[in-house]
Amino acid sequence: MKTLISRTLLAALLASTLAAPAVASDAPSHGDEITQVRAVVKNLLTDNAAFVKAHKNSYFDPLVKGQQPRATLVTCSDSRVHTHALDKTPDGDLFMVRAIGNQHATGEGSIEYGVRHLNTPVLMFIGHSSCGAVKAAMGGYAGIEPAIKKELDTLHVPGKNPKDDREVMTSVEANVNSQVASALQKYDAEVKAGTLTVIGAVYDFRNDYKQGNGRLVVVNVNGEIDRAKIKQAPAMAKK
Repeated sequence: MKTLISRTLLAALLASTLAAPAVASDAPSHGDEITQVRAVVKNLLTDNAAFVKAHKNSYFDPLVKGQQPRATLVTCSDSRVHTHALDKTPDGDLFMVRAIGNQHATGEGSIEYGVRHLNTPVLMFIGHSSCGAVKAAMGGYAGIEPAIKKELDTLHVPGKNPKDDREVMTSVEANVNSQVASALQKYDAEVKAGTLTVIGAVYDFRNDYKQGNGRLVVVNVNGEIDRAKIKQAPAMAKK
């Protein structure tokens, strides 16, 4: 019901938000819900206006001409995982593919476009702390909506009914390794030719790896999961 109300009134809310600040006497009869929607829309437009003001027209010239991203990143749709934690200047840098559980299967077409049409040399799958999709796959989700169930059905993780976040984190990493393995099968030729490196990582905002809250921890490079060997991999070794 809330979604239907929000969609029905969105156009009017946009108009009123652009025209003037919210005034209590002008508020629609739906009260708090309308106020919340208006606040969200206003925040997005205000932040976008600040972005426009902070960037000269020349900033957008390379973007208008086309895209040449440096990496294809597959992340979870989770609102706690965003590009500002991964790249200070993501515009034009990252070809982003987002879906619950950061999966290869559910984002295959988009991923292939990044790898084989945009020719990104890096394909990275990024899991994260406290992943709800992984928790669901470890538990039960038979009664969930069909479209969501369809995406969770392709998420295969070890362990069932997790007792704590440590068990979830083990499955988060296992899922990342599974996605890397799936991609390595599809892009075997590119990896062997040296034109593509497939990397698995975990965005650890809980600090489960004890490397700092918000750290991006690489756990897999082209199928290698031994941490000592990962550090020596060409993609990771310091010159």
